[in-house]
Amino acid sequence: MAGKLYLVPTPIGNLGDISRRAAETLETADFLAAEDTRVTVKLLNHLGIKKPMVTYHRHNCGTAGPAILRRIQDGETCALVTDAGTPAISDPGEDLVALCAADGVEVESIPGPCALTVALSVSGLPTGRFTFEGFLPLNKKNRRAQLEALAEEERTMIFYEAPHKLRATLDDLGAAFGPDRPLAVCRELTKLHEEVLRLTIGEAAAHYAAQEPRGEFVLVVGGRPPRTGAPDGDAALERALGLRAEGMPLKAAAAQAAEEFGVKKRLLYNQIAEKEENK
Repeated sequence: MAGKLYLVPTPIGNLGDISRRAAETLETADFLAAEDTRVTVKLLNHLGIKKPMVTYHRHNCGTAGPAILRRIQDGETCALVTDAGTPAISDPGEDLVALCAADGVEVESIPGPCALTVALSVSGLPTGRFTFEGFLPLNKKNRRAQLEALAEEERTMIFYEAPHKLRATLDDLGAAFGPDRPLAVCRELTKLHEEVLRLTIGEAAAHYAAQEPRGEFVLVVGGRPPRTGAPDGDAALERALGLRAEGMPLKAAAAQAAEEFGVKKRLLYNQIAEKEENK
């Protein structure tokens, strides 16, 4: 009889957040599949658990996944853990779950810590409808394309970001959504230096231009406000030119005016550029 795959969330910063059920699952599983065994062994030591482990991460999931599946098919139970948070959420664990599901192997998820829900709940932004975007692509063209696809998104948006890329990401968000869009910057959630800043994208960019970003970040961005009435292209162009006259960069001016007046950002951008070129 085949075994089972358990998805076991681990604390995102505070070891006290491990649940009794999660600890019992780690204790009873035949083996653990861990993103980094050096990180997981610290949690196991905290719980007083000794358990055989194999590595499973984005660099080896193509070979490690089938090997784990074979062991489960042979009757073993496996607990999948990441360094922090819920497996399979913005994580290669989704591939292992898909592999098991396709083979008819039972998968059970244990509820627990997840940075996106912690950030969303504390953001002060609407939580009834949201979209989780994870980490933006590293490639500039792909990043721009993903953000442009979200230009009309009315739901709250959630992004993960590393400290060394935060400044560039805030600039990209400002160009895509305008500097006045509300934003919650959630840093080091559940850890000693946890911080939540509720401001605008432009204010966040200015804040971190003067202060070195440190720690792991979750960015919760307000969705585009619902539009009323028909788009007004002339008013949007006038507004954008006014923002340019105040010194706002072309992309940001186009984004903000497009959002305010319900017109396409790319079309407005081209209109502004043409006007300025013919001055």
